[in-house]
Amino acid sequence: MAKKQFVIGMDGGGTKTTAMLSDLKGNILVEQTGGPSNFQIIGVERAAEVLFDLLERCRGEIGCSLDEVRSIVAGLTGAGREADQERMRSGLEEYARRRRETLRQIIIESDGRIALEGAFKGSVGIILISGTGSIVFGKDQAGNVHRTGGWGRILGDEGSGYSIGRDALNAITKDLDGRGKSTLLTKLAAKQFGLSDQEKIITAVYRDNFDVALLAPLVIEAATVHDVEASRILNKATFELAEHVRALLNKLEKASRVRQKIPLAFIGSVISTDNVFTNILRNKIIFSLPQISIVKPQASPAYGAVLLALRSLRNLHE
Repeated sequence: MAKKQFVIGMDGGGTKTTAMLSDLKGNILVEQTGGPSNFQIIGVERAAEVLFDLLERCRGEIGCSLDEVRSIVAGLTGAGREADQERMRSGLEEYARRRRETLRQIIIESDGRIALEGAFKGSVGIILISGTGSIVFGKDQAGNVHRTGGWGRILGDEGSGYSIGRDALNAITKDLDGRGKSTLLTKLAAKQFGLSDQEKIITAVYRDNFDVALLAPLVIEAATVHDVEASRILNKATFELAEHVRALLNKLEKASRVRQKIPLAFIGSVISTDNVFTNILRNKIIFSLPQISIVKPQASPAYGAVLLALRSLRNLHE
């Protein structure tokens, strides 16, 4: 009797990790959720513990062995570089060994890579991610993956929650100094976060590591009631994000040498819901990039990890 075979895909971030167990036809049999697995913050060993616990829970629900799980793909926040991927992979393998288990195949990917795969179920397309940071991924007809952005908050991340929040703080400090225009952002930041004067703002930002990206929703709120400074900040951010998409589109067109409609999906906390910011961004992209068709993601990042696991298994047998 043929041995049953399965794959597991995982989507891990700073707040939670989702795991899906699938058969070799892509049918999801189990879905489990666990704690955070951003190893850049909680460390490799703690992240490995979270991932391994999810593996155990997934296989336990259908009663299969880890040996029957032929491929595991985990897309994790902070895993964009090969060195970090190898560090996390080795950490998970070591954790499994200490539990006297062996994992057949482990692949660590970035969370953006699995989001791209899930958004178009493995087909051609572009995802624009704007959360705390910003980055664009695209896949061409040959299956090659391209990217723009993702340089981090010091070098880039234009159009991200961090960038919008930083610009908001700049507008607020100018308002308080009398160097800039009066803005509703000053009142909103004081009310919600207590950022009411120079001492409190400097202390929050430079001593208490205030999460600057938390101000992004306030900018959207202020722009909704036509605050001039908030609207300026969002217009700047949408221009930068549209330029990210333009650059990625150029890469795809050079790779395929064919101009065609390319689907684009919005992903990330800043642009995943309908608001004044996403409306401006959508209109800007549609007007300036007619080759783009804006669509909803077809599937979750965790399912994208499942698809990559299935593909890696097929590649092993070719």
